[in-house]
Amino acid sequence: MDQLPPVDPGQIELEVPRPSGDPELPGPFPVGRYAGKLQEEMRKRARVLLVGEVTGVGRSRVQAYFELRDGDGAVPCAIWLNDLERAGLPEGALRDGAELVIAGGPDYYPGGGAASPSFCFRATHVRLAGEGDLMLRLEALRKQLRGEGLFELQRQLRRPLLPRTLGVVTAESGAARRDLLAGLRRRGWAGTVVWAFAPVQDRRAAPAITAAIQDLAARPEVEAIVVTRGGGSLADLWAFCDETLCRTVAMLRVPVVSAVGHERDSTLIDDVAAVACSTPTHAAEAAVPLDCVAARRELGRAGNSLRRAADGAVAVRARHLGSLARGPARALRRERSKLNQMIREVRAASERGLAERSTFQRRIAAVVLERARRRAIERTVAGVAEERRRGAVIERAATRDLARRREALRRAAVTLRAHDPERTLERGYALAESAAGEPVTSAAAAAAAGAVKLRFADGRVGARVERDG
Repeated sequence: MDQLPPVDPGQIELEVPRPSGDPELPGPFPVGRYAGKLQEEMRKRARVLLVGEVTGVGRSRVQAYFELRDGDGAVPCAIWLNDLERAGLPEGALRDGAELVIAGGPDYYPGGGAASPSFCFRATHVRLAGEGDLMLRLEALRKQLRGEGLFELQRQLRRPLLPRTLGVVTAESGAARRDLLAGLRRRGWAGTVVWAFAPVQDRRAAPAITAAIQDLAARPEVEAIVVTRGGGSLADLWAFCDETLCRTVAMLRVPVVSAVGHERDSTLIDDVAAVACSTPTHAAEAAVPLDCVAARRELGRAGNSLRRAADGAVAVRARHLGSLARGPARALRRERSKLNQMIREVRAASERGLAERSTFQRRIAAVVLERARRRAIERTVAGVAEERRRGAVIERAATRDLARRREALRRAAVTLRAHDPERTLERGYALAESAAGEPVTSAAAAAAAGAVKLRFADGRVGARVERDG
């Protein structure tokens, strides 16, 4: 870090008189103002990145405190909890022994009163360094690929039980290649290996491995692909966590067996491969699921058993034929006796079958007839009930209709009675009729008739019509 520039004395107001005998220096300045100016100057310093090991982690309500150290020195650091949360570090990442990269600049707290002044490197951003950073990136990529469903595609592929041709991606020299071949020999496998050599540790490794896998998958004779290398740190194995490589493996239609690193190592290709193995030997077993040595032993035992069974069957047939050759008549009588016994058994079985069938048919008939009788009774009872219900409905309807008709007739009688001429005669009126019994409805008609009959309520009388005046 550059040396801090001197504070310009002209920027600080001189308030304390200079006693005689003081050195010829600027000042004296009030401590508070000098401390404030010092804080201002420190905060103007350029922001930088620091890397080191964390020690002495502590927290307050608003800040986290720690020292960042290496072999040559240490710097006290602080970060606001809001900034720490935004950094997105895994739970417990800020701990003693962790290696961090922090961004920020120097800061100074002037103190005052009972508070002590303090210097710190004020961090605004923080991330894991070294393998911690790689682990963070690995987990983020693992979460992304899992969310896209890429971990299940290879596992859904059907792996051949005994492939004839295997593709292998590995370094041209190394223990992984030898261990894989030794494992295949122990399985007794006699197929073909198609080698695709590629660098397995540097910036060129991931593209080269991806291209090698694609070349092997394009060959129609390759039934499965093994990707293997020895152990190492996560940085050494980082090529096998490459996103493009892992997406390529996940989308292949050829099953891929991953054997990268040792059992404690975990790379992203293990998650997307059809099978993840801890060693090249285990990869040989996964690539060739059938143990050819054990299968050959089992085939040998099965062949021996088959030969023994065949020899035994031939011997039995030979003894039988020999017996027939020595006494044909005796054998014929024996076979005839067997035939007669079989005929008797067949007849007895037939008779039993007929009797059982007859009994069964009678039972079935009884059950069927009884069910039919019950159903007929149920239908009859239901029919009678239905007819009764319908009769009741019809009777109620007829009763209602008769009542309606009676009411209509009563109303018609009342109406007719209201219009009956007899009612008018009862009130003292008379009805004039001609000799023919036709009603006389005008004076002119009465004069023309000369004589009329007057009809009263209690009888008729004759009348002669005379002209008035």
